Amino acid sequence: MLWKFPAQRRRPNKGQHPMPTHLIALLATFFVIGLSGPAYAEPVTGLPLVLATAMAAGNTPAAGVLVLRDGRVADIAVRGVRRVDGADPVQLNDAWMIGSTSKSQTVAMIARLADRGVLSWRAPLSKMLPDLAAGMRPEYRGVTLTQLLSHHSGLPENISDMAFFETFFTDRRPASEQRLAYITRALSEAPAYPPGTAFGYSNTGFLIAALVAERATGLTYERLMRREVFGPLGMTSAGFGALGPGGLSGHEAGKPAPASNPDMFAPAGNLHMSLRDWSRFCLDQLAGAKGHGKLLSPPAYRLMQTAQPNGPSGLDWGVQARIAGRTGPVLVHGGSDGRWFAYVVLFPGSGNGVLVVDNASTAMGGDTAALAVLASLLPSLAPEAVK
Repeated sequence: MLWKFPAQRRRPNKGQHPMPTHLIALLATFFVIGLSGPAYAEPVTGLPLVLATAMAAGNTPAAGVLVLRDGRVADIAVRGVRRVDGADPVQLNDAWMIGSTSKSQTVAMIARLADRGVLSWRAPLSKMLPDLAAGMRPEYRGVTLTQLLSHHSGLPENISDMAFFETFFTDRRPASEQRLAYITRALSEAPAYPPGTAFGYSNTGFLIAALVAERATGLTYERLMRREVFGPLGMTSAGFGALGPGGLSGHEAGKPAPASNPDMFAPAGNLHMSLRDWSRFCLDQLAGAKGHGKLLSPPAYRLMQTAQPNGPSGLDWGVQARIAGRTGPVLVHGGSDGRWFAYVVLFPGSGNGVLVVDNASTAMGGDTAALAVLASLLPSLAPEAVK
């Protein structure tokens, strides 16, 4: 099991980043035992077979996978139904909630502004948000954008007051105003560790970075993402918060489940998009690793894809030398709100990678289905690591 969620209706988006040790061990187990599935009335081969086999062990309504090779989309497949209580099949162009895997897209928006001199990676938070400086704990006043976006800010993962967090599901103020209220409360709470001294995963840091960008530009996070990332890359399906009626639904306890995060939480990983649109961003990251990216300057790609001191994280990629016995370097991220799972693994050296999504909770097999897909495909994407 990857995540344990308390018995409550909603919980802030839970990210896995970088690929944790127990996840790698589970991937290795899949490599050892192999994958087997039931017989099908019609022959199923290729990626559809990978999905069918991975989904067979649980009750995952739908899953999808996209494979990148040599900096291009090589294959894509989806399987299953949009809702477990219906028969509407999932389509290739359907949008999925991709959780914390979208944090790197928030970083790219910030990086575009930094490339133009609108933002500074090293400016202290007290100068970026001067109106909040007096009310924030002194430990946070010197925190930088680099620290916020690499999980070195000292901020806890989420705000501690879950009752306060619940109020944002019914808050009718603009998302930016809601984020300001959340951030004001978060900056008054004690740090989890001294800023800059360690890695500590934090959703809150991304909400703060989004507010910094809003203050510097006078535009909302949502408008900035469309202008700086979605528009330039042609990501027409990308959006914020829960999916509308008729699309895919997340699932928990064997039935469709409502949104697990409020819309204001988007900068921390509450975006939805199709697999192809998600791949457009990932392909730009792979191109950027070789000096040919469209969105950012070469130094910005290097900053995103290089682990910071005192931790395994870039901005916002887990940076690893290998994964599940395969040679890297590799960029990884995973995300879930308990009702969806998404994983991305990129090999910048070869331009290969894999994106996996599904719409089921852990109890329904969502985590194991996604990991089984990864385990099946990683051997064809990178050479075996030298022991």
